[in-house]
Amino acid sequence: MWIPITLAAATFQVLRTSRQHGLRDQLSTVGAGFVRYFYGAPLALALSATWFGLGGRDLPHVPPRFWLIITTAGLAQIGGTIALLQAFKGRDFALGTVYAKTEVIQVAIVSALALGESLRALGWASAAVCMVGVAWLAGHGDLRRVLRRAGDPAALLGIAAGGLFGAAAVGIRGASNALGDAPAFDRALLTLTVMLTIQTIVNGAYLGWRDRPELRRTVTAWRAALPVGVLSLAGSTGWAVAVTLENAAKVRTLGQVELLLAFVIARRQGDSHTRAELAASALVLAGVVGVVLTG
Repeated sequence: MWIPITLAAATFQVLRTSRQHGLRDQLSTVGAGFVRYFYGAPLALALSATWFGLGGRDLPHVPPRFWLIITTAGLAQIGGTIALLQAFKGRDFALGTVYAKTEVIQVAIVSALALGESLRALGWASAAVCMVGVAWLAGHGDLRRVLRRAGDPAALLGIAAGGLFGAAAVGIRGASNALGDAPAFDRALLTLTVMLTIQTIVNGAYLGWRDRPELRRTVTAWRAALPVGVLSLAGSTGWAVAVTLENAAKVRTLGQVELLLAFVIARRQGDSHTRAELAASALVLAGVVGVVLTG
């Protein structure tokens, strides 16, 4: 089940990112990023209330360590977003994106060290192939230029973002596993609801301190922002369920199909692509398939 759930989550993420990009006319980059939490958390709370309250489902037992794990995961995801946004500031969008995708390997390392869930040898090799393909594709077919700039601030921030996103993914799995043997969806939903609530409080407090007018704009732009919240909740629920069911490294590697989806959409819209980009796409797909089958 984790494979179709991951593919659905990646699709929702592509759609959410597209809608978030449209918000840039009304909100700053930080504001556009905040709406995923601000509008996603109430929806998650409503879903949890319906599922556990009206649905009569028993809440999973929550041990003390759950709160530390999920708070750390939520803060890591916020930190990853900030690092990535900082990488983009110097017009280094492609470079920051490329090095953020080192998440594929970083999440595998963190999973092995923190949860004892290591990939098999062929899985590690396939993850590396996928990462190279993603970097090649995100670098618009010029991998050598990307490698030459490995020491740039944008590259270092991208690597930091990838590590933090990887830590968040592993943290979500760890927090969900801490909830015992309750059904996977129940554990994933509770984990996601708590994390989104924490992220909304932290991010909202930061915006309230640094930029209150922007915080107000996230409310007045609700018509455009609400679909972002809905898509964010759908995607985040998919990711949470997937990493509850399967090793986070395998889930995040398969999740790289989001880049292929964006690539296909751009191609259908008439964008032309080089042979190098097509070869990079094939490399991503080969790596993904390798991790799923042999990881």
